[in-house]
Amino acid sequence: MSEGPDNKCPHHGISRRGFLTSVSAGAAVAAVSAGGVAEAPAQEVLAAGNAVTIRLNVNRVTRRVLVEPRWTLLFVLRDLFGFTGTKVGCERGECGACTVLIDGRTRYACMILAIEAEGHEITTLEGLMDGEKLGPVQRAFAEEDAMQCGFCTPGQIMAVEGLLRQNPNPTIEQIRMGVSGNLCRCAAYQHIFKAAAKAAELKKKGGIA
Repeated sequence: MSEGPDNKCPHHGISRRGFLTSVSAGAAVAAVSAGGVAEAPAQEVLAAGNAVTIRLNVNRVTRRVLVEPRWTLLFVLRDLFGFTGTKVGCERGECGACTVLIDGRTRYACMILAIEAEGHEITTLEGLMDGEKLGPVQRAFAEEDAMQCGFCTPGQIMAVEGLLRQNPNPTIEQIRMGVSGNLCRCAAYQHIFKAAAKAAELKKKGGIA
């Protein structure tokens, strides 16, 4: 089917030349590595003229990536960087499955644009590990059986991690408040509260049981 004299798709208003140019630009950014900066794979579809290059500090590594201004941090973390511990849930700031830490405080990755996170320190679930060794909060969740289906668990762990960074010795009520923004459909809350208390003790001991 002809796209008309200006070679544009009648439904999207993006020219064939513009589409190919945006893809080529993405491939170039992915292929060229700046010193000490990781590169994200190029996206196959970018709106012509809208893509920008940003640098995100994720888990103590600076990554350069080509993004559209409308993309959320959740999308970039999962689909471009591969940090799948950050879960896709409601995508409207209600369930907490996508919880990450930004400058040490809990935030919903689905409610933040990737470009807004530039210049800040981002920590995902994967960033709590030391190689293959679990962090104190992750260990506490495993030892206290603080999960059932496990889907909400990464967000719950990040909520507890954020709480303990701000308050190393929380009361049970403070723990309840600290994870109140994270929903567990399986209702494993009592085990989550116990895991949070245990994680606080592990952190005091330097992660040693």
